[in-house]
Amino acid sequence: MASPDMPRPLLLGGTTEASALAALLAGAGIAARLSLAGRTKAPAAQPLPTRTGGFGGAEGLARYLHDQRITHVIDATHPFAAQMSRNAAQACAALNLPLLALSRAPWRAQAGDRWQHVPDIAGAVAALDRPAMRVFLAVGRMHLEAFAAQPQHHYLLRLIDAPEAVPLPRSECVVARGPFTLAGDLALMRAHGTELVVAKNAGGPGAVAKIAAARQLGLPVLMIDRPTLPDRAETHDPRAVMRWLGHADLGVKT
Repeated sequence: MASPDMPRPLLLGGTTEASALAALLAGAGIAARLSLAGRTKAPAAQPLPTRTGGFGGAEGLARYLHDQRITHVIDATHPFAAQMSRNAAQACAALNLPLLALSRAPWRAQAGDRWQHVPDIAGAVAALDRPAMRVFLAVGRMHLEAFAAQPQHHYLLRLIDAPEAVPLPRSECVVARGPFTLAGDLALMRAHGTELVVAKNAGGPGAVAKIAAARQLGLPVLMIDRPTLPDRAETHDPRAVMRWLGHADLGVKT
């Protein structure tokens, strides 16, 4: 392993927070590597050497960490990338490597919000067992197939990449990359006559506009709660990660 004085971190990315941290790492000349899941066709350019794709579970990740002489792991994956976070925790425990999560705080309901909490995607599908509505389905491309069980609704989809096929017989797709604005999401939802929003509680500012727009329009939201993640040190501040790599006192939540 490299000397603790010469950190060689692996950044598990794919979020706005990860991109912000990647810029800080590159600017500081730290020999970091970035890993992306590869779910988007054209990810935003990054200032760090980048690998794309899975590792082959926790064991594969542990082999990669060992072979690449990684000294620290930063988990800045999406809050719903639970399996990757579990793999990271398991691999770091096996190698006795320090792990820090760069996460984002979840959204909290405010006055005027009409949230119905559901535990997962299956819960959201079950909650849509109702007469046809115009639904803004903001859950990402990977979960569309599950909602084919409720084909009566007219779905508005917003995706980073245009899908090759959509398993929903009544749907319209808007291809766009965040961050989004309140004015833009108000206009989008009004134009499509949205009556219900389905969203993951991703947290952060980049995608909260649809939640604020639903609040302003008085629309109900099916809010998919976050999965349970491993216990690990955690911060919401990319600068705290830099201090962690410099072995300074962070006040990081444990």
